[in-house]
Amino acid sequence: MNKIKRISMQLLEMYGSMFGIDFDKNKEVLSKVAIIRSKGLRNEVAGYITAYMRSEMNSEQEVQEETASMDEESE
Repeated sequence: MNKIKRISMQLLEMYGSMFGIDFDKNKEVLSKVAIIRSKGLRNEVAGYITAYMRSEMNSEQEVQEETASMDEESE
C-alpha cells in the first residue's frame, strides 16, 4: 500500500465523518486534523480522500437505484 493511500485510509478511519466530496473543504479538514508539512503531500492526500468519498457516494447511489428497481419489479 503506498504512502498516500495508507495515510488517507488512516485519516478516514479516525475522521471519516468530517470529509466530503469537495477537495478544498477536505484540504481544510486535513489542516485541522493532521500535521502535513508538505503542500504537495497534503494535496495528494486530499485528492485521494475526495476521489474515495465520491466513489463511495456513487456506489451507494447505485445500490439504492438497484433496490428501487427491484421493488418496482416486484409490485
